[in-house]
Amino acid sequence: MEGGIGYRQKNPLKDNPRLGCSKWSYYFSQIMKVGIFGGTFNPIHYGHLRAAEEVREQLGLDRVLFVPSGNPPLKRKNIAPARQRFEMAKIAIKDNRLFTLSDIESRLPGKSYTVKTIEALQKENPQMEFSLILGIDAFLDIPNWWHPERLVNLSHFIIISRPGYAFLDLQSSPYIKIKKPILKDLDASDSGSHKATLLSQREAVLLRLTPLSISSTEIRRLVRLCSSIKYLLPPAVQSYIMKNKLYKS
Repeated sequence: MEGGIGYRQKNPLKDNPRLGCSKWSYYFSQIMKVGIFGGTFNPIHYGHLRAAEEVREQLGLDRVLFVPSGNPPLKRKNIAPARQRFEMAKIAIKDNRLFTLSDIESRLPGKSYTVKTIEALQKENPQMEFSLILGIDAFLDIPNWWHPERLVNLSHFIIISRPGYAFLDLQSSPYIKIKKPILKDLDASDSGSHKATLLSQREAVLLRLTPLSISSTEIRRLVRLCSSIKYLLPPAVQSYIMKNKLYKS
């Protein structure tokens, strides 16, 4: 995630056919809390889905909005077309009514920038409170993103644990200051959270999740080797990859 402005057909957060009229009125008579979960999802896997579910449950979010990147500023090797990554995400989340999907970053040409995505979402959905879900590694990389100072003033943040990274690493971030003992305690625990305030005065929640060392890179490598990717991602996503001959070269 770092697009085009628009939604898949209708606004996925408002036009959810699984919500009855009474529920629709309930949700939109008050502020909805929505977590924005962006990424290349190349491909989406159980690590992404479990992280989104734990964030939603622990923080009481009304929705998690998946936003597959359209045209990332830094081109990556072996990245599937945006349309196919969107379809895989659609397949993966279809059985969870609290997960929604937007093609906001791929509808129009141009580079996908998180700042533009969040600004568009906020303009279209003024009754929603958005929090950007990022792994520790992605949060630390924000200084290299497009208009980083603007970004940290736009949204709240949910910073989640990632295999190979420690919350203690956040001491190097220019956007958040948390005492070292708090970060060390969070790293040492099996679960836990800490609410903090960014220097921009936006809220940040640090959240330790179940560690699942599944990576899209490894899945692509296994596909190239014609090895099994079973139990790493939803079976329907695996079938889509095989049917469309993705990641073979």
